[in-house]
Amino acid sequence: MDILPAVVGIVVVVLGILVSIALHEVGHMVPAKKFGVRVSEYMVGFGPTLWSRRKGETEYGLKAIPLGGYVRLVGMMPPAPAGTRPRDGFFSRIVADARDASVSEIRPGEEHRAFYQLSTPKKLVVMLGGPVMNLVIAVVLLAVVFLGIGMPAATTTVESVGDDSAAASAGMLPGDEVVSFDGAPVEEWTQLVGMVNDRAGETVEMVVERDGEQVALEVTPTPAERPLTDDQGYAVTDDAGEPVMIDGALLGVTSEVERQPLPVSTVPEAVWLQVSGTAEAIVTLPVRVYDAAYQAFTDEPRSQDSVMSVVGVGRAAVDTAGADDYTVIARVQLMLMLLASLNIALFMFNLIPLLPLDGGHVVNALYEGAKRTVARVRGAERPGPADVARMMPVAYVVFVLLIGVGAVLMVADVVDPVRLF
Repeated sequence: MDILPAVVGIVVVVLGILVSIALHEVGHMVPAKKFGVRVSEYMVGFGPTLWSRRKGETEYGLKAIPLGGYVRLVGMMPPAPAGTRPRDGFFSRIVADARDASVSEIRPGEEHRAFYQLSTPKKLVVMLGGPVMNLVIAVVLLAVVFLGIGMPAATTTVESVGDDSAAASAGMLPGDEVVSFDGAPVEEWTQLVGMVNDRAGETVEMVVERDGEQVALEVTPTPAERPLTDDQGYAVTDDAGEPVMIDGALLGVTSEVERQPLPVSTVPEAVWLQVSGTAEAIVTLPVRVYDAAYQAFTDEPRSQDSVMSVVGVGRAAVDTAGADDYTVIARVQLMLMLLASLNIALFMFNLIPLLPLDGGHVVNALYEGAKRTVARVRGAERPGPADVARMMPVAYVVFVLLIGVGAVLMVADVVDPVRLF
């Protein structure tokens, strides 16, 4: 593999991840500021700060490790409920420290600007803003791929004619555009393939357009086994990955292929396919992580649908950029689809209902809203904000598990990466 495509692939995936993270945090920050919450920091990455600049009351910066980001919303956790007694124990100290740290960020006279003071709908808008931003990015990228660039599709124009083929015997030439077959108009190449399959060994009139004139030809399709194709013209394969063969007929020609935009409905279909696939991967994540580790350290080959870390995504980008059998536009298309899949993964993963993920904050907001609704229906006193700090021990455990899973997958992606080609 040439060095330049590999470098380009790495640069593209790193920039794609950084932009996706940055826009995810924008999805949190913009509604938070709109609702009056003070945002003290907006950072892309973790670890040491490489660059930062303060604008207004917010410090914007870039950190050394591009594996995430955060916006610091002041007052994420409310103070301890009245009458709460200090408790001993490791987890109790974690809860108390989290409350103290959150309260200490609130400047005197700005208690009303704390995040915990927001209503439930506003909290949901802020916390869902990040994942929804990733979903929007994925939709835009897939729209560019399917509607802007388009997908390769066979046209009704002949590209080549095989020697001693039925088409050659009939006088067909490269550049001929098939108009009709046995009197039936031909609008798509897959349609012509089906017509030819049904007329094996029969002499049929086929009309082509050549140099602006229509020419009638007599052609006798040659009986032959041929691959079964789907509605898009792609070969159908069996469980072993081999093409499914059927009885049919051949003209002995190939068609010109050009990129054509797909219907708008293709985009939501592709998004749903990836969302449902990612949801299944998340539900079965423990098993998939085990399979990835097992395949990496045994002779069993790594499956193409294996879960990957950011290292695996980078390796996939390098493979895509250096794929010699693909045109530049095809490689760009594959890269955009890879980034779209990454953003779908960020969207779904952040919706897991556990702290410190966005889904954990969403669940807490819904719990708080449900308590207040029940109290209002019963005519009881309005409950205070949900005591999110009590879930900090869970957040620490989840964080450690995520680090462990990420480390296992990174090692697997180095030892035995997923091969796309």
